[in-house]
Amino acid sequence: MISDKFPEKFDKYVEVFGGAGWVLFYKDKYAKTEVYNDINRDLVNLFKCVKYHPEAIEKELELSLNSRQIFNEYKNQMDCIGLTDIQRAVRYLYLIKSSYGAKINTYGSKPRDISNTEFLKDVRKRLSKVVIENKSFEKIISAYDNEGTLFYLDPPYHNTENMYDTGDFIFDEEQHIKLRDILKDIKGKFVLSYNDDEFIRELYKDFKIEGIERQNNLSLNSGSRFKEVVITNY
Repeated sequence: MISDKFPEKFDKYVEVFGGAGWVLFYKDKYAKTEVYNDINRDLVNLFKCVKYHPEAIEKELELSLNSRQIFNEYKNQMDCIGLTDIQRAVRYLYLIKSSYGAKINTYGSKPRDISNTEFLKDVRKRLSKVVIENKSFEKIISAYDNEGTLFYLDPPYHNTENMYDTGDFIFDEEQHIKLRDILKDIKGKFVLSYNDDEFIRELYKDFKIEGIERQNNLSLNSGSRFKEVVITNY
């Protein structure tokens, strides 16, 4: 697990590209201050609603059925201005749970109990001690950087940026370089996950780079492995 690469002690923990929050929810090392951040407003709104209004989310979902028609309706409604935060959160969660690979673009067609919300209790409990932010990577790093901070970064992987739901924000090659330039000058420590890519290895050649492999859960080949690198400044 990526948290095995974390230092033993840190006062602040910041997930710069929080995404689904897998590391945040399952890591076994904790800090006094923990921060989840993502540029995706719908994802951040979902986490905030689960943290502060879990009962309302459960009520909205308890009668939901898994169907392509509802999926398409909710997908089209995400651009509607009149939705409340809770309505938007419910629709976004529905899209995540019923889409292929949780990418929200394509209906997964695999039967799932959309009304099952038991997991929300654990999510809410974990988020109760987490600060939830919706900032660019530049602003979140600047806001929390000090000698006791550990940043975990899992940015859009190089040459696969179009697979990420980042809204209107475009993460291109210039952004990869900008991220490296910012990390060069931080006071805190960082752990950075990337795909094993020649461009990335060259970009971070002055840092510690460790090659790893993990299972590719989206591959049709169940034994498929995906090469990644873990980059650190300590």
